[in-house]
Formats: sequence, structure tokens, C-alpha cells
Amino acid sequence: MIARLALASLTRRRGRTALTIAGVAVATAMLLDMVMLGSGMRESFRGFIEQQGFQLRLTPRGTMPFDSEATVGGAQALVARIAEDPEVVAVAPVLGAKLFTPRADSVVPAFLLGIDPAVQGDYVLAEGRDIAAPDEMVVNGAWLEATGVRLGDTIRVASGYDAQLRRFSGEGSVRVVGRGRFMMLAGGEKVAALPIATVQGMGGEDLRDRLSVVLVATRAGADVETVGRRIEASDARVSALSTEAALRFVDERLSYFRQLAFILASVSLITGFLLVTTLVTVSVNERIGEIAVMRAIGVARERIVVQVMLEGLVLSVIGAVLGLGLGIVTAKWLNEILSAFPGLPAAFDFFLFEPSAAVRSLGLIISCGIGAGLWPAWRATTLSIAQTLREEAVA
Repeated sequence: MIARLALASLTRRRGRTALTIAGVAVATAMLLDMVMLGSGMRESFRGFIEQQGFQLRLTPRGTMPFDSEATVGGAQALVARIAEDPEVVAVAPVLGAKLFTPRADSVVPAFLLGIDPAVQGDYVLAEGRDIAAPDEMVVNGAWLEATGVRLGDTIRVASGYDAQLRRFSGEGSVRVVGRGRFMMLAGGEKVAALPIATVQGMGGEDLRDRLSVVLVATRAGADVETVGRRIEASDARVSALSTEAALRFVDERLSYFRQLAFILASVSLITGFLLVTTLVTVSVNERIGEIAVMRAIGVARERIVVQVMLEGLVLSVIGAVLGLGLGIVTAKWLNEILSAFPGLPAAFDFFLFEPSAAVRSLGLIISCGIGAGLWPAWRATTLSIAQTLREEAVA
């Protein structure tokens, strides 16, 4: 009976009820998106810096990976020395360079990565196959689109180009065998990967036996910070950056976004609460005489309170479920827009859906819906029965 009365009250003013549910759905969607934004950027960053299980990144001292053209010489000796550490299980040298692809009427520039295909952690293969020979190359979608090359094609490329003389240097023939999703490089940037020995050979004396970054994987349970300090002590030319140190750095930079997400999520929660409270209060005011009659014929206060609070619960549950779907769609749309921002890694996601975040958002909205019925329910059950009936009769 209580449930039927609550539903009858909500369907009495269907337009008003629908607008309130829509408002709660929007508030839920915004709340969910802000919760996803608060954790999404950090977890996305953690995901791609931990790609392939590397816990350390070594760069030329005083630089970040690929933020300059700085390199370190004696690459083979450095890699061998790092691999001798008992806590190290894998070492992946990386060399950054330039790549020029001649076309019929133009030259397509790109960023070139020299890698060890057996232990690389820079890309995830999306199509085709991985590098298996010195003259095989993996590229990203932007490079394929710019050059018009297809997987399986053999082409001429170069590591240097003099625009005034239109002269190439470090030329060679390579076969494009795969398309990859490169983790750390900006979206839209044209990127290719070749074996590091091939890139060193194409670069001549400038790149011979040199590297830009070393990715290091340590055994389970190893103290990564200690391993990093040990490597720095053995070679003063490099700096070690651990995953946890990188995450701490990112946390400091993302604190503004988390604060903004918290504020907007709080506003969304308050908005949903006020919407439900307003509708239930108006509904109770319209039925104040009806409630007085129910009390006069012996209906317990508790039943009236449950009925009023049930109205708030129904509004919040329906709005929250609709808002969950709306929030996921909105997050996907916003992520596509924000991911196109210049300089961001292609694999970076601003919004990360987590079931626990969805449950928290739904729980908060539903709790607010239940709480929204407290004031109207209290008011409905504390009015004087005789005075209320007399006022209603006069009205």
C-alpha cells in the first residue's frame, strides 16, 4: 500500500517528476565523471609507465625522456653493466632520432625510436607483426596516414635531410611490418621504430653506440630506489627515475585536477539532493490535507514517513541508473576531446571507469535521495491534525 501511494504521488505530476529525474540523472553523470577524472589520469599514467613491467628509466643526467636530443655514449658497455646487477632482470635500450620518408612530391618527417625488439616497452602491437629483422619497421597510424604506405611495403628512409640541398643522409631500405600504439609519445605525432643497431648505423658517427633512454625491469620484491641509486653511482652520466617517483611527481602536478573534481562532484551531489528535496516537499505540501486525513483515521506516523522517503528513493534510483549510462557516454566523449590536446601521450586517458567508482556514485545519490525525504516527512507528521483539516476545509 505504501509503495502504491508513493508511486501514485509521483505519477500525479508526471512532467514535474520527469524533470526531477532528468536533473538527478545529470547530477549523477557529472558526479561519476568527476570521480572517474579524479583517479583516471593517475591510473592511466601508471598503466603506460608500467607497460611491459619496467620499473626504472635511465636518462642523460638532468633530462627527462626525449625532452632533448641528449644521448649517452658507450651504450653497449652501459647496458651490459646494468644487466650485471643481481636485482635487474631486463634492460631495454632506446635511441631517439629523426626519420625522413621521401614521397613523390614531399618529405614526411617523423620521430624514430631505436629499440631492442626482444625487450621493448615503447609500443603495443595493434596490427601486423613485430620486428624480426634489422630492416623491419613498426610505425603508428599517423605515419601510415601521412605517407600512404601500407603494411608489407618496402620503402627508402633516411635519418638526415638537408632541405636546401634536398640531400638525404643515412639512407636505407626498410619493410613496414606492423602498426603499433606508442605509449609515451604525443597523440598525432608520426612515429616509427627500428632495431637500435639499425638506427645507430643510419646515424653514422653521431649516433654510433649511443642511446637516449634505458628501461630497466627489476625482480619482484627488489628495492627499486636502491637499484636506481646504485646505477647512478656506477655511472654519473645518467639519472634514474623510478615508477613511484614518477607517480609522486605526477600526483603533485595533478592535485589541481583532483581538487577541481572534488568540488564539482560535491556541487553535483548537492544539486541532486536539492532537486529531490524540492520535489518531495512540493508534493507533500500539495497533499497536506490528505496526510492529515490519513493520520486522523489512524495511519501511523512511521508509515507516512516511509511513504514520503520512498518517493525520494524512487526518484534517486531511477535518476541514478539513467545518470550512470549518461556519465559513461559523456566521459567517452570528453576523453576524445581532451586526448587531442597537443603534447599528451597517445595512450593517455583522462577518464577511467571503475566499477567501485560507479557503485560509490550510485550509493551517494541514492543516500541523498533517502535523506531528501527527511524534512518533508518530518513536517508532514508534526503538523496539528485538527488545525490542518480546518485550514484545508476553509481553503
